[in-house]
Amino acid sequence: MSAGPLYGAVEGGGTKFVCAVGRSPTKLLDQVRISTGAPDETLGQVVEFFRKHPVDSLGVGMFGPLDLAAGATLRTPKPGWDDVPVRAILEAGLGVPVALDTDVNAAALGEQRLGAAQGADPCLYVTVGTGVGAGVLVGGRPLHGLLHPEFGHILLPVLPLADGTPDPFEGACPFHGRCLEGLVSGPAIAARTGRPGEDLPDDDPVWDLVGRYLGAGLAPAVLLLSPVRIVVGGSVSGRPGLLPRVRRSLAESLGGYLNHDALGDGIDEYVVPPGLGAGAGIAGALLLAQTALGSATSPVDDPPTV
Repeated sequence: MSAGPLYGAVEGGGTKFVCAVGRSPTKLLDQVRISTGAPDETLGQVVEFFRKHPVDSLGVGMFGPLDLAAGATLRTPKPGWDDVPVRAILEAGLGVPVALDTDVNAAALGEQRLGAAQGADPCLYVTVGTGVGAGVLVGGRPLHGLLHPEFGHILLPVLPLADGTPDPFEGACPFHGRCLEGLVSGPAIAARTGRPGEDLPDDDPVWDLVGRYLGAGLAPAVLLLSPVRIVVGGSVSGRPGLLPRVRRSLAESLGGYLNHDALGDGIDEYVVPPGLGAGAGIAGALLLAQTALGSATSPVDDPPTV
C-alpha cells in the first residue's frame, strides 16, 4: 500500500536555505541547511538535494520582494538575487509542481495551522532577523494583491533616545534608510552599534530602541489589518525581554484609540512568540507543497519533527 505523496519544502532566507522532505507538516523525514550564496549555486544545491530525495511536489517560502505571478524575485537588498526565476528553475530541475510564496506567508500558514495563531483569522506573522517581513492570512489564505505585503519597508518617525534627544541613526536599508527593516533588522543593529546583535548584552540600550520601533511599526498594521493575533518571530525577536518592550510600545503608539482587551490586559496573549519556533517556515512550505499537488486537506497534528 502506498504511503501517500511525498512533499518537499524550501525556506529560502537571506543567510540560509532550509530544505525538507515529509509526508505532512508534522512528519518530516529529512532536511538540510544550505548557505545562501549566488542564485545558481544555491538553487543548484536545492535541486541536487531533491534529486536525491524525490518528491511529488514542492512548496517554497522565499525572501522577497517577489513577483508571485511570475515566480521570480524582484529588486532585492540581497546582492545578486534581482530578477531570479526561482519557480521556473526549480520546476525545470525537478519536474514537479512548485508553489511559491513569501517566506513570511509560509510561516504564517504554519503558525495558523499548527502553532500560536490557531483559530486566529485574520492573523499577522512578523519576522525580525536579517530582514523584516510580515505574512498576512485572511480567510486562511495568504494575502496577495499588487504583489504582497512588505511590512518591513514602512517608514517610521524618529523616536527619542533615553536622554530625550532625537535618534540620529539614518537607517540601514539601501532603499529607504529609516524604514522598519532599516531600523530593527540584524544588519541595522550591527550598523548602529558596530557589533552583531548576538554579541550585545541584554541590557544594551539598543534593545529598548528596537522594541519601541517594532511596536510603533505594528500599530499601523493593527489599524489597517485588524489581526486577531500577532506572532513575532525571527532571530532578533527572540532576544530576552524584547517582546514586552514591543507590547508596551504598541499600546503607547495606539494611544488608547482601540478600546479592546487584547490591547490592554490581554496584550501578552495578543502579541506572542511563534508556537513552532524556527520550524514555522518549513511547516508552511509543506502546506504549500500540498496545495501544489491539490491535496491541501492532508491531516496535521503535532509540531514537525525530524
